[in-house]
Amino acid sequence: MKLKVMPNLIVLISITCLAGAIAITFGNPTSGPGDKPGAPPLEQTETAQPAAGAATQAGPGAPQQQTAASAMNVSVVAVSAENYQAEVKGYGEAVAHYAISYTAEVSGRVASLADNFEVGQRVNQGDVLITLENTAYRQAVAEAESNLAQAELDLLEEQRTGEQARLEWQRSGLEGEPNSSLVLREPQLAAAEAVVENARYSLEKAEQDLAKTVITAPFDALIVERNVQPGSYVQSGTNVAELYSTDRVEIEIPLSVSQWQNLPKLSNADLAQQKNQWPVTLTDTEGKNSWQGYVIRVEQHVDTTSRQRSIVVAVENPFDQEVGLFPGTFVQAAISGRTLNDTWALPASAISQSGDIWYVDDHNQLKKVAANKLFEKAGTVYVAPIEGLSSAQVVKRPLTNYVVGMQVSAKVEG
Repeated sequence: MKLKVMPNLIVLISITCLAGAIAITFGNPTSGPGDKPGAPPLEQTETAQPAAGAATQAGPGAPQQQTAASAMNVSVVAVSAENYQAEVKGYGEAVAHYAISYTAEVSGRVASLADNFEVGQRVNQGDVLITLENTAYRQAVAEAESNLAQAELDLLEEQRTGEQARLEWQRSGLEGEPNSSLVLREPQLAAAEAVVENARYSLEKAEQDLAKTVITAPFDALIVERNVQPGSYVQSGTNVAELYSTDRVEIEIPLSVSQWQNLPKLSNADLAQQKNQWPVTLTDTEGKNSWQGYVIRVEQHVDTTSRQRSIVVAVENPFDQEVGLFPGTFVQAAISGRTLNDTWALPASAISQSGDIWYVDDHNQLKKVAANKLFEKAGTVYVAPIEGLSSAQVVKRPLTNYVVGMQVSAKVEG
């Protein structure tokens, strides 16, 4: 029996020792002021009192110091309302002033082609392009001349016969005019005169047909396509070539309603009186080449598909430029607009992804308002000022985590 009791006693003693060690380590939280185990907590309480007193002395200033220390630094630009000339940008394709499918007006076999009648060549107005065989047409002219001569002879004979008929009527002693105009051969004379007139027109047509066997350029043109070869036969109406005029190219630029509001109010009558009064700068898609043009007219209708109205820009002598502006070139147009008063100029980065302007108010707090963009130019966005403000500190690069009312520290950048 004594051997069985010993292990139990050892376990009880071990538990008692462990409990005492815990008490010594952490102290007795329930000890009174006079107990020795409670002495360390008394010392800790005395040490903490000065810290509490310091916090009390700091008073209301402590939260403000903490807010200032945690305020986010933001870069801002100081802007004020000024006057700027608007610039409107649009896009369009250069097209020739005239572009025609040139057709033959008479039939015939191609006798010869001009040496410069090749795709890519430029020709002047009146230059011969194609010559057709014309024997049949020369014969038609000769026949028309013969018919006209015979008609004129017949007319002379009829005029003489009519004079004789009138003299005979006068010698007859009858008074007044004859009952029928046939007596004086008036209808026969009118018919002879009509035959002469018809013969003249026939000769004129025959001569025109003969002239049309020589096909010439209708204007100064670029040969875009040639559809005939030497020896080929063409019918009247056959397309023999595609021609582009070289005097100028035109670019139709569709613009929105807001873009039109930034342009001067000029009518087509005003534009017709003086060229180049409304300048436009054109650049290619790569931005390497540029051309100077002018607004030649404004369209007076809205496109039913795009719901936009277009402005037409012209460039004179496009093929003679240092770098030619060829039909089919896609260009960007920078159109000089009217002067906009009381406008802010902001870096493009100042407009957030959602289209807002963030600015710092007089209390160093963030505010935002939707941007009313008027136009853009060279990385600068021109906007209408915020209502009630003529100047402001606008955040240069707003972040997505900004919150209205956030306390910030503004740093002005140039």
